[in-house]
Amino acid sequence: MNTFYGFKMGQSQDFDKSRRRVPVSTIKVEPLAVINARQVAFGHKKHPNKPLQGMLKNLSEKITPRYIREIKEIGDQKKIMVTDVFAAGDKVKVTGISKGKGFQGVVHRHHFKGGPKTHGQSDRQRHPGSIGQTTTPGRVYKGKRMAGHMGAERVTVKNLTVFAVKPEENLLLIQGLVPGAKNTLLTITK
Repeated sequence: MNTFYGFKMGQSQDFDKSRRRVPVSTIKVEPLAVINARQVAFGHKKHPNKPLQGMLKNLSEKITPRYIREIKEIGDQKKIMVTDVFAAGDKVKVTGISKGKGFQGVVHRHHFKGGPKTHGQSDRQRHPGSIGQTTTPGRVYKGKRMAGHMGAERVTVKNLTVFAVKPEENLLLIQGLVPGAKNTLLTITK
């Protein structure tokens, strides 16, 4: 098994063996409960619905998970701990949903320069300018960079290093920054 799930707690710093300061992301990684041959459950849901209750009724331990995910190679374990998958020094990629920025203009969203600030221009400094061509093709091409919703999309950060694994606190420290706000669901893969 080479995948684990956790929730982003925040970003901090720590010191490595040569006493250099290292930025780390703290991820809460509770044990994954195995509910059948290919599925694991994690998180906590206050009010589970009836289909979920029926799916979990045969488990020896009563749980109310928030998430259920499929994993190809589980084995015959009842619980999967973070120490079964990761050790300090492992290279990982982390996938999550980035922070949402709302509706943004072209200067912020696509790094446009904007128009001139002087020469009679009063209120068009941060506007996109001309967006179309002339008679041919007589339309705006799909994918044109314009103002719109920014952020809140799936992002993967590769080649991060596991700084430390703290199973007694259910924490995984990853050197570098991972996507998302606090409490964002993250997928960590070797």
